[in-house]
Amino acid sequence: MQRVNRLGMQRQPGERWGGFAARVADAYGLVLLLVIATYMAFSWANYKGWGGVGIAAVAGATACMGLVSAGARDRVVLIAVAMATVGVVLASVSAVQGSDSSSGVAALIEALLLLQAAAVMLGTVISERVVGFRTILGAISVYIILGLLFTFVYAALEKLQAGYFFGQKTTNGDFVFFSITTLTTTGYGNLVPAGQPGKMLSGLEMLIGQIFLVTLIAGLVSLWRPGGFGRGNGEPQKAAPPDEKG
Repeated sequence: MQRVNRLGMQRQPGERWGGFAARVADAYGLVLLLVIATYMAFSWANYKGWGGVGIAAVAGATACMGLVSAGARDRVVLIAVAMATVGVVLASVSAVQGSDSSSGVAALIEALLLLQAAAVMLGTVISERVVGFRTILGAISVYIILGLLFTFVYAALEKLQAGYFFGQKTTNGDFVFFSITTLTTTGYGNLVPAGQPGKMLSGLEMLIGQIFLVTLIAGLVSLWRPGGFGRGNGEPQKAAPPDEKG
């Protein structure tokens, strides 16, 4: 319990639940939950039919919440909401008509939304004056969003290009599994892009994943001082002077 309190995740005495929820959201807590929800949706459902509509809806909500938590301008958030709505509409059209092109365009829109959210969130994380829990949560969220971003790109290629992306029919969760294992350079080898531009993009994802881990997250963790929860909440606390002996 003491560790949770040091992270700032415990409700303070007299604090209303609404204020506590706002603090968690400001620390990218809600964004991370939505990111995980998007990952689970892509793992359980294939990106087609009404399953694709659900995935597009959750991903759009994730991108919009990321922009809000990062303090993006109202105009940027409104544009993101409009794009997310268009993505869901196109996915719905695909579910009704069975159109692969509509589904592919919807996937590209979701990828652009996630790219925008990741860029704004990353800028906020880098500009933090104090590395606290908010900073760490933001960096982790951006890292996973990168994997989801490439997942939508791969799904879009499957819908828009001739032939299967992996050279064979996909099953539920194949795209997100391939993207996450590529981002982390795990590389089981059971799924491999059949041609270009899939091979080029998967190689790019490997490079981005490694650079992100080695430079940003490793650096942030090394500078982290537990207890810093909000934005720029002051300098790290100094150690108390030793007691003087009488």
